[in-house]
Amino acid sequence: MFDFLIVGAGFSGSVFAERIASQLNQRVLIVDQRDHIGGNAFDYYNEAGILIHKYGPHWFHTNDKGVFSYLSAFTDWHYHYHRVKSYVDGTLVPIPINLDTLKLLYGLNLQSPAEVQAYYDQVKIPVKTPTNSEEVVTSQVGEDLYNKLFKGYTLKQWGIPPKELAASVAGRIPVRTNRDDRYFTDSYQGMPKHGYTAMFKKMLSHPNISIMLQTDYRTIINEISHKKLIYTGPIDSFFDYKYGKLPYRSLRFEHETLNQEQYQSHQQINYPNDYDFTRVVEWKHATQQKSQVTTITREYPMPAEGGMEKYYPIPKEDNHLLFRKYQEEADKLDHVVFCGRLADYKYYNMDQVVARSLKIFEDQIQVKPR
Repeated sequence: MFDFLIVGAGFSGSVFAERIASQLNQRVLIVDQRDHIGGNAFDYYNEAGILIHKYGPHWFHTNDKGVFSYLSAFTDWHYHYHRVKSYVDGTLVPIPINLDTLKLLYGLNLQSPAEVQAYYDQVKIPVKTPTNSEEVVTSQVGEDLYNKLFKGYTLKQWGIPPKELAASVAGRIPVRTNRDDRYFTDSYQGMPKHGYTAMFKKMLSHPNISIMLQTDYRTIINEISHKKLIYTGPIDSFFDYKYGKLPYRSLRFEHETLNQEQYQSHQQINYPNDYDFTRVVEWKHATQQKSQVTTITREYPMPAEGGMEKYYPIPKEDNHLLFRKYQEEADKLDHVVFCGRLADYKYYNMDQVVARSLKIFEDQIQVKPR
């Protein structure tokens, strides 16, 4: 007999399991189809001893002190600022665009944020209310920077032109007027000191938590007695695709260990216009491991078809309309809680999904004294 059956051992499912077990002293069974916990944040030490992320880089960053404090109960941190270069016209330039990006691409000797902003104002295409990702970028930095740094990368990443993508996609990437080359400016940035998997193991170590891996919840749900279900999987799958399948983008990762101490100058280099992959990550820059060899990962976006993992909900209006049909069905079920990137059909940063899970626990699950 379990109080809660939780589908998915990623961030959402693990936060719920830990809170229910430790705060309510109730029994939880967490089920996952994969052979490991941690969801897409799963990491491991490869044969060369390099700590890598199986499903692509997860750089933790947040301004939410509550989320950071919560996760810090399960891990120490290796603090670092995530810096990215983009390979454009044979040159590595900072991304997000900043003063140095303009100097390297155009030879502009701008001296102040005001001068940089004046340049943006000169080249940008006026759009009062951008309605898609192309308009978001061109209305800030103009058409040439859009073509050099955004158009090709977005087309590879999503498989559709930026003008067909919601404005929120490009809105996630800032534009700078100074020399700040940090990709994120959040107060808390880094990675769990011993990896995400070690953090998840500690989160799920409570004796009230049982874990069942390599298991489809549908095969055991009628055999496992439970009072409530928390579902973090694809919402369309839960309802047997009754309205059709929600589209996703997937990724293929090519991990390679090289017999050299360093491969590239930064932990991540983007390739918006060259090659089939979008970026190359060298893990040792982030983990600061010392080794005579190094491991890199190339990332190839592709459609989520034929059993490929579902990574990114595609932010288009017709997709959101389809999701809302499923959401209306979900709202009718009092005994099921839906949460997570797949269940909400929404791209979340790690801190956002932790914050959402904690909020739902407090508002809907935790028994509050009268």
